[in-house]
Amino acid sequence: MENNVTISIEEVNRVKKNADLIVPEGDIEIALEKMASDITAAIGDKDPIILCVMIGGMVPAGKLITKMNFPFTVDYVHATRYRGNITGADIEWVVKPRCNLKDEVVLIIDDILDEGHTLARIIEYCKKEGGAADVKTAVLVDKQHDRRFMDMQADFVGLTVEDRYIFGEGMDYKGYLRNLSGIYALSDED
Repeated sequence: MENNVTISIEEVNRVKKNADLIVPEGDIEIALEKMASDITAAIGDKDPIILCVMIGGMVPAGKLITKMNFPFTVDYVHATRYRGNITGADIEWVVKPRCNLKDEVVLIIDDILDEGHTLARIIEYCKKEGGAADVKTAVLVDKQHDRRFMDMQADFVGLTVEDRYIFGEGMDYKGYLRNLSGIYALSDED
């Protein structure tokens, strides 16, 4: 996978400094606790396979799975449309799931449901090529707008946010700022 974006550290620092905090870390923790409770009630007795969508899903998945107190296995998938850009292109499969999904219950965890193209393709792969018995989805953030691909919806949603470019908690700005605690929106200045 190639990052096609050239960005200076000065730009990253300016974006971080000017960003609007829209969801503080405490609210994220509350949302993750609720998601873990809902997931446990829905599939806690199914011995699911958890699929983390890299790279953005790494932070929310890492935080979420520590709150789920039931047996499961973990794998990951790396499919992207962004390649370090702030707008999406055609999907690129970097890594497909390595575990056997046949007849399994799968929970896909990602950072954000925006338009839904990537999540739709991963679900399709799990069902058609992988043969999963059931596929559920969990996203930390559901961005509210009317550009959804095939009315895509996640089964478990932590937070809903307005239609702004956001980063932090796994979501990035041109490959940076995934490590921020809390969710930030790009300011009007940037």
